[in-house]
Amino acid sequence: MQEKTKKLKPGVVTGRDYLTLVENCKTQGFALPAINVTSTNTVNAALEAAMLSKSDIIIQLSNGGAQFFAGKGIKDVDKARIVGAISAARHIHTVAKEYGICVVLHTDHANKGLIPWVEGMIDASEAEYEATGKPLFSSHMLDLSEEPIEENLADCERILKRLSKIDMSLEIELGVTGGEEDGVGSDVDVMDNSKLYTQPEEVLQAYERLSSIGHFSVAAAFGNVHGVYKPGNVQLRPEILLASQKHVQSVYDTKEKPLDFVFHGGSGSSAEEIAEAVSYGVFKMNVDTDTQFAFSKPVGAYVEAHPKAFKYQIDPVDGTPFKKHYDPRAWLRECEKSMAERVQQACKELGATGNSIAEA
Repeated sequence: MQEKTKKLKPGVVTGRDYLTLVENCKTQGFALPAINVTSTNTVNAALEAAMLSKSDIIIQLSNGGAQFFAGKGIKDVDKARIVGAISAARHIHTVAKEYGICVVLHTDHANKGLIPWVEGMIDASEAEYEATGKPLFSSHMLDLSEEPIEENLADCERILKRLSKIDMSLEIELGVTGGEEDGVGSDVDVMDNSKLYTQPEEVLQAYERLSSIGHFSVAAAFGNVHGVYKPGNVQLRPEILLASQKHVQSVYDTKEKPLDFVFHGGSGSSAEEIAEAVSYGVFKMNVDTDTQFAFSKPVGAYVEAHPKAFKYQIDPVDGTPFKKHYDPRAWLRECEKSMAERVQQACKELGATGNSIAEA
């Protein structure tokens, strides 16, 4: 085991600091959980969990999560997605450093129709970079895996050229992660199973096209599926990642594990499958379905424990006020604590616990 890398200032990391974080994960043999958020409550729960785990963390927004952050009352959905993402980014920049850990700020799946959303966020980061020397986000994702690979990589190349100028990274997808994630993708039962496994030749194409432009990571498909799914629909094959690493290394005589991989659709995966994927260069694993459930689960128990408080402000029998029970801060805090527990579990499973490189 090599010595840990240099320490970084707590808060959102971008540019060289982001690359330092990624390299440290791969060198030390662990990955960071990437937690999808939709509100300040879910953001704060994720940050609290990272703090308690002494782990760095990736916080990300889907297009729907960004829209919800802005408010569903905004009628212009396209604008709400951009405004919500910017609002979330500013909240995270403001509070993250107070939790004493490093945070990667990322956005999740954006298919062809959502490229304008990504470009709107890049516009905001370009303005922020000009004003402060740093972008709003660490990275964005383009999921063009349903497009022909030439079209996929052409759009990725165009976007990465913009991102590299402002010290940002791009996550791409090759092969199709099964299931559906906030409107992107489709049910695994109607998908050509061959698309669920990325070929090393496709990864080599991406390396040849993008590596000279800027930093990129790859969401390669190795049988993973979004959400909780019926066992047997697909078979995880993490060895596909190793084959891709070796293929690029042999063709271009690179260092060992030259590619930075991410693991989508990790819900329900075994500890052994996760560990194997991490050993092949995965530095990031998405966690969404399980944290959604963890956040929501306490609501039912809370309402069952205080049923009258959700029907009356004052007990109609004895006049007892119920304000302390229906106060949203009371039950939302229970949701935060439950989600934080699940994120801590993810940190532990990925080996990230105790491995923050933030300065004390």
